[in-house]
Amino acid sequence: MKDSEEFYKKLKEQLADTAMWPTAYLYKFIVPTDTAKIEQIEAIFDNLGSVISTKQSKNGKYTSVSINVRMKNPDEVIKKYKEVGEKVEGVISL
Repeated sequence: MKDSEEFYKKLKEQLADTAMWPTAYLYKFIVPTDTAKIEQIEAIFDNLGSVISTKQSKNGKYTSVSINVRMKNPDEVIKKYKEVGEKVEGVISL
């Protein structure tokens, strides 16, 4: 857990330094190919005006989910990463 807190702290600093907020942000996740898991991710970003695209891996075992959405600030970006990590089992955030 300490590692993830360090990761989020670094990410927040990088986001604050590299973008003018609010701005569009591209999230990328990889999940085992399972409609329920993909729908869970989509639901987390529902009603935010996000553009969501999915692409299955060559063997169909995994699906990448890309979400382009306008976020208010680095804290909001991190909040969504944490929400996906807590709610979607087996997700990998990129």
